[in-house]
Amino acid sequence: MNPIPTPGGWFFWAAASACFAALTAIFAKVGIQGIDSDFATLIRTVIILFVLAAFVCFAGKWSDPRTLSSKTLTFLSLSALATGASWVCYFRALQVGEASKVAPVDKFSLVLVAVFAFAFLGERPSPREWLGIGLVASGVLVLAF
Repeated sequence: MNPIPTPGGWFFWAAASACFAALTAIFAKVGIQGIDSDFATLIRTVIILFVLAAFVCFAGKWSDPRTLSSKTLTFLSLSALATGASWVCYFRALQVGEASKVAPVDKFSLVLVAVFAFAFLGERPSPREWLGIGLVASGVLVLAF
């Protein structure tokens, strides 16, 4: 494995995602002041819909969704429902809590992803990776309690 992240590699995109997720927490914390968190989530979702639709169209990545398999559509739908539920819960937590505490606890999802991937996808993290996952879980517990 190349230790230096490349712009096309998974680590680059994962790190970029983390940066944008951090900005999401900060921008959302400021943006939800004086507005219901569920309504704020709706506004955010509509904006995301338009931006992504424009991106897919202009990048020439649009294809006919009717050609997708029922399995693909089912699991993308389940993912969308889970994302929506996550956003509603996240914005509600941001509205009543401090962003510096809410965001790290939200990242407990990293631990759950590892456990679910082990249980359902057959992924097998190395002992070093399990140690890192355990440290993240410990950090979340320290922040929460």
